[in-house]
Amino acid sequence: MTSAVTGAVAPGAPAPGATRPRRSGTTSLRVGAASIWLSVIVLLPLAAIVWQAAGGGWTAFWQAATSNAALESYKVTLSVSIGVTLVNLVFGLLVAWTFTRDDFPGKRLVDAVIDLPFALPTIVASLVMLALYGPNSPVDLHLQHTKWGIGVALLFVTLPFVVRSVQPVLLELDRDVEEAAASLGANSFTILTKIILPALLPSLLSGAGLAFSRAIGEFGSVVLIGGAVPGETEVSSQWIRTLIENDDRTGAAAISIVLLLVSFVVLFVLRAVGSRAAKREELAK
Repeated sequence: MTSAVTGAVAPGAPAPGATRPRRSGTTSLRVGAASIWLSVIVLLPLAAIVWQAAGGGWTAFWQAATSNAALESYKVTLSVSIGVTLVNLVFGLLVAWTFTRDDFPGKRLVDAVIDLPFALPTIVASLVMLALYGPNSPVDLHLQHTKWGIGVALLFVTLPFVVRSVQPVLLELDRDVEEAAASLGANSFTILTKIILPALLPSLLSGAGLAFSRAIGEFGSVVLIGGAVPGETEVSSQWIRTLIENDDRTGAAAISIVLLLVSFVVLFVLRAVGSRAAKREELAK
């Protein structure tokens, strides 16, 4: 009697071992809704900026994108952004490691502070940097109208991208592998370079790509501390504003397209490298 009840199958339920039917209608609806939302929020604005950049023809686009002022702004933007990304790769990993592996007083508070640049208006960050490193610096460190000032501002707004990309992966790492390597005589440096960093590489590259993309397009946090000195501290976003103020919207759109292309290429390459690294890590397991 008991076995009969246990082996019974409820009416309408799939038989044991049978595969559940796929809800293709629901999947199609989700994909359609996501595609529409992506088109409205991302693709249409991108199409609009491309259309505006092409309004003056290829010659006008090329002249705006390769003018002396534009090239100088690219030089400042890319050099500072690359430096900021490399610094945040090191210290972002250090901060994420501290949060996941160490306990200290005020840990929750500091963890919340990391996300502050996400919530803080960037112009406020620029005011903070100006108050701290401007002409009346309380620490006697004057960085206004210098690339160092821009770098400090960008470090502030891009650090969370690396930390929040690496932190979840660090939490999921198998500590048993590290302990086994240590028991076999591996030192801390070997464990870090041979076990931990290969597992973290995809997330590190993803965080670096996001940080770099944010840095090359940043405006609010550098507008006051940088000062927009042509050829020295004028980043591309500030040059775009100057073009708009001069009613050269086609030129501003052309510079924007260049920044978008650089950002897309960097993100695509880093994601591809990270994906290959993740596959190699899976095969190694």
